[in-house]
Amino acid sequence: MWGTYCADVVEKRAPYRQAHLDGLAKQKESGVLITIGPTQDLTKVFGIYEAPDEDTVRQLVENDPYWKNGVWTEYTIKEWIQAF
Repeated sequence: MWGTYCADVVEKRAPYRQAHLDGLAKQKESGVLITIGPTQDLTKVFGIYEAPDEDTVRQLVENDPYWKNGVWTEYTIKEWIQAF
């Protein structure tokens, strides 16, 4: 999953940050989330999920407080094949 952050991400994410991190921790514990994080310049987010289908990932993204509150402004999901 590649996504884009809003322009004022540091300020806008503050009220939702703990709920966001708590949700990600639960996804990680369940095994569906492999890794996720922002680019160094805080303009993009990148995540790797191991899910049965794209719809599952979409539900996770769209139920995240960052998506619901406009911290993430857009996202795309691409299925990939691990070559190594």
